[in-house]
Amino acid sequence: MKLLKLILLYLFLIYPTQADTIYELIKIPNLEIYNLKTENKLRYLNAKQAFTIGIDNNINCFKSSKQDLDRKYKVIEKNLNRYSLNFLKKINLKYIVMCEDLSISGINTAGIPDNVMKTLIVDIKFNDRYFERVLHHEVFHIINDSFKDIFDEQIWSSFNPKEFNYAECSTCTKKIGLETYSVTTGFITEYSQSTASEDMAEVFSHLMYGNLPETIDPILQKKIEFIKKGLLKIDENFIL
Repeated sequence: MKLLKLILLYLFLIYPTQADTIYELIKIPNLEIYNLKTENKLRYLNAKQAFTIGIDNNINCFKSSKQDLDRKYKVIEKNLNRYSLNFLKKINLKYIVMCEDLSISGINTAGIPDNVMKTLIVDIKFNDRYFERVLHHEVFHIINDSFKDIFDEQIWSSFNPKEFNYAECSTCTKKIGLETYSVTTGFITEYSQSTASEDMAEVFSHLMYGNLPETIDPILQKKIEFIKKGLLKIDENFIL
């Protein structure tokens, strides 16, 4: 009985300590550990209270119920287990923060990637219809931010018709639809037409989730091959 009490006391003390240590690394307050023992060494954390971060305190997210966390964690882990420990180290991703009603500057978003802090914040209440695909979309932003030279936006933009221009930012356009086109003309979703980086992320997420359109036009095929070649430059063992 004494031994059991000592073990419980140890666990009670060690987890807050680990959470404090992680705060020092990623600078997000009010987190607690959800799971550290994963195959690819991703560390899953969840908001124990709402938090506000960002240079202008413009990023907000809120606590989720244990029931919602447990349900969505299974989905998140299944998808993120697609990425090996070696690949995650190369792209600089180590921490997954789970919360809900995630927003930046008052605009709701599915995820916020930060390759410098090795962190991806995920809104577990994001639309279930697109949730799994969006996880890979956000991972690509980590990849892209870590390897801008491989995923050159000028080269990518050259695949498009000369008359086409992306918006200056993803929030500077009303093209936000995530429905996959059945007939493509260089773009896989409406959101793909917002910016070059979002276009890349949409193509990558469809490749990872396995729901490419049945018929792929020549421009989109070039984009798919570009993404595949880029991934193999990062890790020759990467599997789509």
